[in-house]
Amino acid sequence: MRALYDSKSKTMDDRGIKHLFSDEEKYKTWLLFESALAEAQAEAGFIPKEAAKDIKEAAKIENIDFKEMDRIYRKIGHGFVPFLKVLVKACPEESGKYVHYGITTQNIQQSSQLYMVKQVHHKYMQLIGEILGNLSKLAEDNKDAVMAGRTHGRHATPITYGYKVSVWISEFIECYERMQEVEKRIFKIMMGGAVGTFSSMPEVGPSVQKRVAELTGMYPMEVASRNISTHKIEYMMNLALMANICHKIGEEVYSTTLEEIAEISEGFSKGTVGSSTMPHKINPKLAKGIVANSQKLYSLPGIGMYSSVRPYEGDSSSYMLFDGILEEAMELATEVLLRTEELTRTMVPHRERMLHNVWRNKGLDNTENVMMELATKLGKDQSHSLMYEIAMKTANEGEDFYTNLMANDLITKEFTEEEVRNMINPSNYIGLSIEIAEKEAKRAKEISKEIENYYHSKVIQN
Repeated sequence: MRALYDSKSKTMDDRGIKHLFSDEEKYKTWLLFESALAEAQAEAGFIPKEAAKDIKEAAKIENIDFKEMDRIYRKIGHGFVPFLKVLVKACPEESGKYVHYGITTQNIQQSSQLYMVKQVHHKYMQLIGEILGNLSKLAEDNKDAVMAGRTHGRHATPITYGYKVSVWISEFIECYERMQEVEKRIFKIMMGGAVGTFSSMPEVGPSVQKRVAELTGMYPMEVASRNISTHKIEYMMNLALMANICHKIGEEVYSTTLEEIAEISEGFSKGTVGSSTMPHKINPKLAKGIVANSQKLYSLPGIGMYSSVRPYEGDSSSYMLFDGILEEAMELATEVLLRTEELTRTMVPHRERMLHNVWRNKGLDNTENVMMELATKLGKDQSHSLMYEIAMKTANEGEDFYTNLMANDLITKEFTEEEVRNMINPSNYIGLSIEIAEKEAKRAKEISKEIENYYHSKVIQN
């Protein structure tokens, strides 16, 4: 496995995803496609029906002699022919003649790999649904938790933590829509033979390919070319975009767990050790794995682009690379999604600390609010100039914002002490933070349920 793992990786429930990357599942999928091909060819009258029946009966993992397959592999040096030879041997002699009839290695291997990707994809969609459910609760529970909004790493105007979570919700819903929309382009099979022209079965080739797609729950390629890889790159790009949202959450948690900020904590299990030398250490274990695996994942679509333009109708160096990086992308995405699900479910917001931090500037974060109130009397430009002068005096000289406001005759003429205090109270200037958090929490809950209902049945079918 080529993801980046640590001790935390061992404690997470992988939902059976990692098994889907195993050699056993790969061989089962090869058998599935050889069986489906024979069935489709028999229906088209291209091979005898009895042969298709025998091939289907033989195409079971328990009938494959893996020791013999390894022996042949070492002798002939081909990655797929040894598998075919032991499958042929598992069939009655006459029926074995029709195994892998009229197609080429890449037809089965690529179709099988994308079938396995589809199985994992359905589990990814379920995880996205779980994450949205977690974020829905997080947004609703913290919709009124006032905190500092930050731009360029500095305090901006106040928000609520629920609003911050609503941003992640919005992105994850779009991620779900994007991931679902590409399914018809990604999960395609090819049965076009050596160069994709159906030369070995021109009369029935396209209909056989269509039927194999139906039997396996996939889509047929319009042009069954081995030189097409953009759909694989598109899927890796979607994984990278998905990871980017998770990465954003991970980075935010990673930085706000700092003792100096302390607005968020990762969920902590008693007995967890953070350092071999510093007993006090409690490290952001989930977040660090999200960050590291996401960063590695981003590089893979670019590598695929370099390889996808190899010339002619097929190139084994390209297949070799795509087989590796597509699987690697899935392994990295799995680690990212599993960690994000647990993080969003177990993270602990500290409302009191958020409020403490937003008050660190003693109301200075609300300069815009005071400016807008003044603008009704002085106009925006003059109000901005006045507030800038007072704000810079406060920030540069370390003075109290309220005191400096009350020292200004224009302000004390227009506003009472209580009105000024209300204007600089961060809780009174959060805009539509609560309403947006409520709306997105509701939307996340609904989409989460939709995903659960739809993809649960998909996983069962697999």
